[in-house]
Amino acid sequence: MSATTETERPTQAPAARTGDGSEQVFVTPPANISATDNEYVVEVDMPGVDKEGLEVTVEGNELTIIGRRKSDLPEGEACYCESAQADYRRVFELGPDVDTSKISAEMKQGVLKLRVPKSQKAKPQHIEVKVA
Repeated sequence: MSATTETERPTQAPAARTGDGSEQVFVTPPANISATDNEYVVEVDMPGVDKEGLEVTVEGNELTIIGRRKSDLPEGEACYCESAQADYRRVFELGPDVDTSKISAEMKQGVLKLRVPKSQKAKPQHIEVKVA
């Protein structure tokens, strides 16, 4: 499992086409990936996104995550802003060792946690050696 390289700038993903044919610019959220014998665990930071604004899809060998932020801008003119108000998008390339039918997702305090199980074929197998 690996993150696909979308752009040289790590914070802004390229524009993507929306359902109505227009283009939208997304921000690439930071992610951590860990692996065990049984699964990969992917954690993606997406502050401002709730369950309703989240879209996780698998197509072919690509896992795509889109998070739409709620606009909570305070009234008045912004004097300084380090947080882009764009939505999030991240794409991961899945290896052949992943069982895509059993991926689960949980959103907690702005962090999306995906559990991506490995297929039975990819798990280490212990072979019993018999004495002849």
